[in-house]
Amino acid sequence: MVRYGELSTKGKNRRSFIDRLAFNTRAVLHDFAQVVVKAQRDRMHIQLNGADSHQVMERLQQVFGIQNFSPSIRVERELETVKTTALAMIKEKFQPGMTFKINTRRSDHDFQLDTNQMNDLLGGYILDNLPGIKVKMKNPDLTLRVEIRKNGIFLSGETIQGAGGLPVGTAGKGLLMISGGIDSPVAGYLALKRGVDLEMVHFFSPPYTSEQALHKAQELTGKLAAFGGSIKFIQVPFTEIQETVKHDVPEGYLMTVQRRFMLRIAAAIAQKREALAIFNGESLGQVASQTLESMVAINDVTNLPILRPVVSLDKNEIIEIAEKIGTFDLSIMPFEDCCTIFAPPAPKTKPRLDRARNYESRLDVAGLMQRALAGIKITEIKAGEKFLTEEQPSFAQFL
Repeated sequence: MVRYGELSTKGKNRRSFIDRLAFNTRAVLHDFAQVVVKAQRDRMHIQLNGADSHQVMERLQQVFGIQNFSPSIRVERELETVKTTALAMIKEKFQPGMTFKINTRRSDHDFQLDTNQMNDLLGGYILDNLPGIKVKMKNPDLTLRVEIRKNGIFLSGETIQGAGGLPVGTAGKGLLMISGGIDSPVAGYLALKRGVDLEMVHFFSPPYTSEQALHKAQELTGKLAAFGGSIKFIQVPFTEIQETVKHDVPEGYLMTVQRRFMLRIAAAIAQKREALAIFNGESLGQVASQTLESMVAINDVTNLPILRPVVSLDKNEIIEIAEKIGTFDLSIMPFEDCCTIFAPPAPKTKPRLDRARNYESRLDVAGLMQRALAGIKITEIKAGEKFLTEEQPSFAQFL
């Protein structure tokens, strides 16, 4: 039994949020063919039909829009059956000296007993049939939750916290500029948590960047897909642009002009893919290209909103989230991406916009853009999909 949390505040739009959550849940559980997802106005029921409950619950903990959930047993609305099932569930976890309470919720107000009467009935039956157990209303060892609904009575002895947030896809579409580093997957996670339907844009520059670097970005996308279903991955060939910029732009402005190209291409893809904003993993002051002056010089190429979910976080805070969502060990694998190759030893931390425009005006911007966009490749990546082979080094080998 899944409870919605924040979705309960959505008023007239509530149904669309619930429908999207059900869609995402089915996508995350796509390989459990026997599982049935039924989303109602105030609860979502997931019928296991023999599926491994632990594996299903592990997936559910990552789905945005789920406040919490409980492994539950549904019984008919018949009091003797409810009593014997409740006793069996308490016995399963009871150890001498433990305390318990019954917590009844009733969405069907036509049921013959109200919540207090149901609590008294079940509590008394358990006390009579399980010697040594005691009632404790505050912080008991065991809580049996009973929900009376029109389609049955649901009993559960455990409540597991979900990911919270909003279902992915309820806040419009955005593009995430994903590298192979620590920050951008965390930015993606935070955007997904607020319901953004993300597509990934990754720039790769063979032969300067390896296949492993590309596969790492794809596998990071698979990690993020666990929070709401599959994600489109858009890989952009960037070699010609990087070689041209290195050859024709002064060293101090290499990074600025290169990132202007990246953002310009991302904006063109966003327009074509009907995305409303571009997200990235920039954290203010962390590196030379992430000063306010650099952001002004780079943002100049588009009017689209550029959203930076980790902009105010320091590195330790970002790493903490990366470890929690399972992207950290993957992110620190030493496969260089195009953001690190050709990096000048002393990039401008306060680049001037007029100079960036001037250096860029010497290049065939339209031609470089056109050829890069013509070479993009779009694939769909599912939750947990693997791309790095077992033969490739693991994180432990880098220690």
